Amino acid sequence: MRDFISMLDITQEELFEILEMTEVLKEKRKRGESFHPLRGKALALVFEKPSTRTRVSFEVGMFQLGGIGVYMDSGSSQLGRGEPVRDTARVLSRYVDGIVIRTFGQDRIVELGRYSKVPVINALSNEEHPCQILADLFTIREYCRELEGLKVAYLGDGNNVCNSWLIGAAMVGMSFYAATPEGYEPDSFYVEKAKEIAEKTGAKIVITNDPIEAIKEANVVYTDVWASMGQEGEVEKRKELFMPYQINSELFKHAKPDVLFMHCLPAHRGEEVTNDVIESCRSIVWDQAENRLHVQKALLAKLIR
Repeated sequence: MRDFISMLDITQEELFEILEMTEVLKEKRKRGESFHPLRGKALALVFEKPSTRTRVSFEVGMFQLGGIGVYMDSGSSQLGRGEPVRDTARVLSRYVDGIVIRTFGQDRIVELGRYSKVPVINALSNEEHPCQILADLFTIREYCRELEGLKVAYLGDGNNVCNSWLIGAAMVGMSFYAATPEGYEPDSFYVEKAKEIAEKTGAKIVITNDPIEAIKEANVVYTDVWASMGQEGEVEKRKELFMPYQINSELFKHAKPDVLFMHCLPAHRGEEVTNDVIESCRSIVWDQAENRLHVQKALLAKLIR
C-alpha cells in the first residue's frame, strides 16, 4: 500500500490494521497522550472542491501527529490556472511527505499518484470517497464489535460514497444492499468488483430499486445527499424521484429495533432524512464525523511513516 486512491488499493489485512491502529490513536487522544510519529513532516492538502470535515480532520490530524498541513485550493494554486497534474505532482513531491487531494475526476488522482514520489490520498472524487468508508467501518465496529455478517442498507443516490462502500462492505464480509431509483444505481465497475471480492469473503451484494427490500432487518441504515457537488441543476428533479428513499420514521420501522443510522454529512433535513431520525437515539452521525479524524491519523501514520 503506497497510495490510498481507491478502496481497491487496500488489502483486507491492511484495512483491519488501520482500524486497529485507529482504536489505539483514539484512546491515546482521550487520555491526553501525545503521539508524534510525523514530527517534521509536511502534508499538502489540495482541495478543488469545498469541504468542512475532510479539510479540518486532515489538518488537525496532521498537527496532532506532529506534522504540518499546507492547504491549497483552486484559487491559491497553479492547478486552478491550468498547470498539468503531473507537474504539480513532481513539484509537491520535492516539498512535502504526502499529498491529500479532493477533486473531480478519479483520473486526476490516479495521474497525481503516478507522478508523485510521496503517498497520495483520495479525499473525495466523483467516483470514490474511500476515507469516509474507513471511518464508517470503524464507527460500526465501535458499536457492534464485529463487522462480518451485518446488514447495511444504503438508500439514495448510487454515488461516490456508495461505490466505495460496495468495496469496503465486500472486504469485511457484510451484506450490503443499495436501493436507488432506476438509472441512479452505483457504478457497474464497483458492483462487479465488490461481487468478485464477496465470493472470497462471504459478503452479499444486492442492488435494488426497492427501498423496503434494502432496509428490511438492516443493522445499519445509511444515506447521503441526493444531489452531489456539481449536480445542483438536478436538485428539483431528484427530489421527486428520490422521495420514496427518504429515511423517515415510517421507513425506519422496517429495520432492526437496534438499527444504527449513518450519514456522511452534510445532511439536507427533510430531503434524504427527516429531522426526527437524524436526531434520534439511533443516529451515530456525530461519532461517525469525529472518527474521520482518528482513522485518517492512522492512515497518515501508516503511509507517511
